[in-house]
Amino acid sequence: MSELKYQSGFGNEHASEARAGSLPIGRNSPQQVAHGLYAELISGTAFTAPRAENLRTWMYRRQPSVVVGGYAPLDHGWLKTGAAQGQVVPPDPLRWAPTPVPEVPTDFIEGLRTLVVNGDPDAQFGMAAHLYLANRSMDRRAFVNADGEFLIVPQQGGLRIRTELGLLELRPGEIALIPRGLVFKVEVDGPSRGYVCENYGAALRLPELGPIGSNGLANPRDFLAPVADYEEGAGDYEIVKKFGGRLWSARQAHTPFNVVAWHGNLAPYKYDTAHFMTIGSISFDHPDPSIFTVLTSPSDTAGWANLDFVIFPPRWMVAEDTFRPPWYHRNVMSEFMGLVTGQYDAKPGGFKPGASSLHNAMVPHGPDTEAFAKASGADLTPHKLDNTLAFMFETRWRLLPTEFAMKGGALDSGYADCWRDLKDNFPAQA
Repeated sequence: MSELKYQSGFGNEHASEARAGSLPIGRNSPQQVAHGLYAELISGTAFTAPRAENLRTWMYRRQPSVVVGGYAPLDHGWLKTGAAQGQVVPPDPLRWAPTPVPEVPTDFIEGLRTLVVNGDPDAQFGMAAHLYLANRSMDRRAFVNADGEFLIVPQQGGLRIRTELGLLELRPGEIALIPRGLVFKVEVDGPSRGYVCENYGAALRLPELGPIGSNGLANPRDFLAPVADYEEGAGDYEIVKKFGGRLWSARQAHTPFNVVAWHGNLAPYKYDTAHFMTIGSISFDHPDPSIFTVLTSPSDTAGWANLDFVIFPPRWMVAEDTFRPPWYHRNVMSEFMGLVTGQYDAKPGGFKPGASSLHNAMVPHGPDTEAFAKASGADLTPHKLDNTLAFMFETRWRLLPTEFAMKGGALDSGYADCWRDLKDNFPAQA
């Protein structure tokens, strides 16, 4: 892939122009924009949101986005939205094997497969976790999600994402954040697979650091926004819009990627997880996984997130007299996990790259029998957990699996067996 230019800083007031003199000076919407362009505002928050939380970007484009034909329903089948489209299941731990990329030509939209859902996009809370399985680039086709923002986590294959505001290139180990309402399309570099978190709630942001101080976790400057880059070439486009939990399709006679200049703080970003500054114990005990939070979508209850995006990257393990893998626990939050690369320390045998798992609120989980035995007798010298990247979408609301998740062929019906051989070792009373 080619070397692209980017602008640094999460939430910064960015500005970029692909042709000199396209950005207005001192005003947002002059009577006549330079070069015959149209001014258009995209707002990611209500106009009256507090200044520190207000998200908006001004775009200066060759044609405004209102120039589009009427929308008609578009059948999909595997893309689901909100708790109403989930399946009722028992409170069991669930795990899915990696789903292969189809052999038939499949683009990013066609390859979306929803695994778990909760919430309601119309009520603006909750999330969905999808897989994407693609082997064909979107050409004269674009996607816009009016229901929520997309957090894209590649697992296999590189992606080139063209957005209205410019280009992002991704490889496994990097993530992309596409704001709600922003048009984009995805080009793939061979068979590609990954995960998507669709967030219906408050826009994802960097978490507060509290006692950690002013540095640590994900640094704002490591998030990269694109520079303005408009698409040349004539021909019509299909615009696919996700709206009210359904897909709709319209045709327009021109590219939607016609923004010549823009400024604002509502932008798509890419982030390399290798830049995440891990925090951990240097004495004893295994700290809570919240110290691995990259981005958070808060809810109306402080500390109980609508959604947290958490990663488990390479890191040093040094704690003394400590069971180093995650402990057995039940959590009020629901946890959807995926593995990008390597081995997850709590499930060395049964959790492969491209796999997924779900442990809902108060469903017990933790290391399998093999991991428990190994960690209980390990020599606790410092060592580095390397060549691994797992992640978690964590939410305060129960996640419901979809019909595809339960009947699509990847469900591990024997998952619970991984704990079957954990014995009662308590000695009999003398």
